[in-house]
Amino acid sequence: MTALARPRRLGALRDIGTGIAAVGVKELRGRMRGRRAFVVLTVHLLLIAGFAWMIEGLAERTYSSGFGGSISASAEIGRTMFTALLMLLTLIVLVLAPASTAGAISLEREKQTLDLLITTPISSLAIVLGKLVSALSWVFLLLLASIPVTALVFTFGGVGPEDMVKGYVVLVGTAFFYGALGLFVSALVKRTQAATVINLVAAIALTAGTTFLFVFWFAMTGFGGVNPDQVKRDAGPLQSLTQRPPEALMWFNPFVAQLDVICGTETGFGGTCSIISGVTSQGAIGDQQFGVPRDSYWPRSLAAMGAVSVLLIVLSVQLVSPTRRWRFHLPRPRRRPAGSDA
Repeated sequence: MTALARPRRLGALRDIGTGIAAVGVKELRGRMRGRRAFVVLTVHLLLIAGFAWMIEGLAERTYSSGFGGSISASAEIGRTMFTALLMLLTLIVLVLAPASTAGAISLEREKQTLDLLITTPISSLAIVLGKLVSALSWVFLLLLASIPVTALVFTFGGVGPEDMVKGYVVLVGTAFFYGALGLFVSALVKRTQAATVINLVAAIALTAGTTFLFVFWFAMTGFGGVNPDQVKRDAGPLQSLTQRPPEALMWFNPFVAQLDVICGTETGFGGTCSIISGVTSQGAIGDQQFGVPRDSYWPRSLAAMGAVSVLLIVLSVQLVSPTRRWRFHLPRPRRRPAGSDA
C-alpha cells in the first residue's frame, strides 16, 4: 500500500506543480506584454530614488547642523533613509498586493472563462496558487528592482545588511498575506470593482483601523500615562476595559512589524523601540539592555500572517471548485418501515 501510495502522491504533486506553472506563465505573459509593465517599473524606480534623495537632503540638513561627529550624523542619516524607504515600500506593497489579486477570479467570472478553466485537467488548487504566484511575482519584481536603491543606505552607515534582509522578509510576508486576502475576496465576490473596494477597505481596517483601536483601548485602560482611576470615572460604558490591548490586534499591521526591524538599528531605546515596547507590553526596563527584546515582534507577526494566508487559500480553493466543497449536513432521523409498530 505504501509503495503504491507514494507514486500517486508524487504524481498528484507533479500535476499541481504543472498546473501552477501553466496558470502562472499565462498570467505573467498577460501582465508583462506591452510597454505598460516596463513603464510602471521605471516610474516605480524613479519614485523610490526621488523619495530617497529628498529624505537624504532633509536628514543631512537636520543632523549636520547639530552637535556630534560626522560619523554619528552619517549613521543617523542612513537610519532615517532606511526607515523612510521601508515605510514607503510597505505602503506600495499594501496597495499593489491586494489590487493585483482583486480580479484574479472575479475577472474570469466576468469574462465567463472560469468554467472553461475548471474543465481543464488543472486542479482548483493549482488555479488558485497559479493566480496568486503570478500576481505576487509582479510585486516581487518591483521589490527586487528597489534593492539597489535601498542599498544606498550602506554608504551612510547605521544599517547593516541583516537589517535590510529582515525588512525585505517582512515585505515578502506582507505581500503574501494581502495577496491571499485579495484572492479570497476575488473568489467570494462576483465583480472585480466590488472586490477592489473591499480589499481597499480591508487593508485600511487592518492598518489604520487597528492602530486607532489599539491607541483608543490603550488610552481608555489607563496604560498611556493617564490615571486609571480617573479614566474609569470618565469612561462611562467603557469601564469594563481593565486590560491592556492584546498584541495580536496589531499582528496584521506591517508598519508595526517594520518598526520592530528598525528598532534593531537603534543604538539606544529610541522612538521605534518605545512603540514596540508599548505594543508588546514590555516596558523600558526589561531583561535586556534597552528594555524591549529586539527582533521578537516581527517573527510573530509574520507567523500570524502566514497561518491566515494558508486558511484564505484553502477557502479560495473551496469557492473556486464547483464540486467537492465542504458541506455541513445536520443528522437526519432514520425513517421507520411502514409496517413497523410506533
